[in-house]
Amino acid sequence: MSNTAQRKPNIVFIMADNLGWGELGCYGGGSLRGAPTPRIDELAEDSLRLTNYNVESDCVPTRAALMTGRQAIRTGAFQSLPPGVPQGLTRWEILLPELLKKTGYATAHFGKWHLGDIQERMPSARGFDEWYGLPRTLNEAFFTTTVGYDPEVVPKPYLMEGKAGEESVNLGEFNLETRRLIDAEVVERSVKFMRKNVGAGTPFFLYAPTTQMHFPNLAHPDFVGKTGFGEMADSLAELDHRVGQLIDEVDALGIRDNTVFVMSSDNGPEFRDPWRGTAGFWRGTYHTAMEGGLRAPFIIRWPGYISAGVVSERIVHVSDMYTTLATIGGACDHIPTDRPVDGKNMTKFFCGESKSPREGLVYYIKQDMRAVKWRDWKLHYYWEPEVNQSKGKLESPMLFHLVQDPKEETNIAMGNNWALGPIHKLVAEFNQSLKVFPPIPPGTLDPYTPPWKRG
Repeated sequence: MSNTAQRKPNIVFIMADNLGWGELGCYGGGSLRGAPTPRIDELAEDSLRLTNYNVESDCVPTRAALMTGRQAIRTGAFQSLPPGVPQGLTRWEILLPELLKKTGYATAHFGKWHLGDIQERMPSARGFDEWYGLPRTLNEAFFTTTVGYDPEVVPKPYLMEGKAGEESVNLGEFNLETRRLIDAEVVERSVKFMRKNVGAGTPFFLYAPTTQMHFPNLAHPDFVGKTGFGEMADSLAELDHRVGQLIDEVDALGIRDNTVFVMSSDNGPEFRDPWRGTAGFWRGTYHTAMEGGLRAPFIIRWPGYISAGVVSERIVHVSDMYTTLATIGGACDHIPTDRPVDGKNMTKFFCGESKSPREGLVYYIKQDMRAVKWRDWKLHYYWEPEVNQSKGKLESPMLFHLVQDPKEETNIAMGNNWALGPIHKLVAEFNQSLKVFPPIPPGTLDPYTPPWKRG
């Protein structure tokens, strides 16, 4: 790790959208889902692959946790909101690209943002030198073709771009036609960004949150009909191709050995037809507290530091990537100390020098703590195996052992009360931190000062 301070590695972080744990070939999907994923599978062979990488319940909270290193419940950005409603992260939060800028990184965001749709909260105002993509969600592709849609009530959605120090501007209407073209543009801009900074000798952080596999799953025209298994499979084939394009560019630029390359997803699979995805043999989808909602694919390559072909079942949470990437980028001294940062430094674990420093995590859906994981145990406070099936908080929480019972079918709390001790301790510590450092209310406007800093 001593070389890190001397030669900062580039960082490429790809975050697919709604890509379930079981979609990729290296996670048991691929051809079984109608689309082989050879490029991502090859990447996995050269990387560390996690089987117990945990995210949040949907798009917004996962992105908030990645960018802040904090559980989304702390930030107020823990659920998707419609346009026109105050949303996203307050400017009080210190984002990952802001940390990396302090150590000389060039930064770019190409893809879906979903962490604020006003000028002061656009990516180019939050540490990214440049950005392109969607300020909110893919759902808005339907707006202009929906019966009764009124642009005077809800303005038309647009693709946007921006640069640091300038206002972000509309590029063109976002609709079902332009939805197909976004990821190709993400790659094109990513390639230009990498070439520019490699030429300048500047380390870079490229954040590429793609739009596939979020509904509406509409593949680029070059991929329509390619698999013969419909738009979902065509979209998966496109995603694999786009990741391969970025891998190829890193190799062509000669920076493979000095680039941390991450492939991941923001949450579990979609639950609505005809776009329903799969979490493999895990039960559940996003918006549930089942393992299919918590676990997402995660692949990380860093030649010379991270051993190739390793698969780990240790627990990692998306918030850990904030602390880990800040450390790798030489910015750990800039991680804020005036607030709880939940992300743990996984650098030594990824490099095979230690065990994972994380034993468990709390899991929220919106404002409710739905479940807790500790080692191989999982405690549910609500029971919702499918979206909209919850009947409220359980009178008696349900306990499962995830190795013996990966589908969470048999409650074994009665005979395993000993496991409740460390679980309750984890919960008590987290709840106490929320009392000392109250969460930011959703919809909070800037400027924001937390209660413990007010005079």
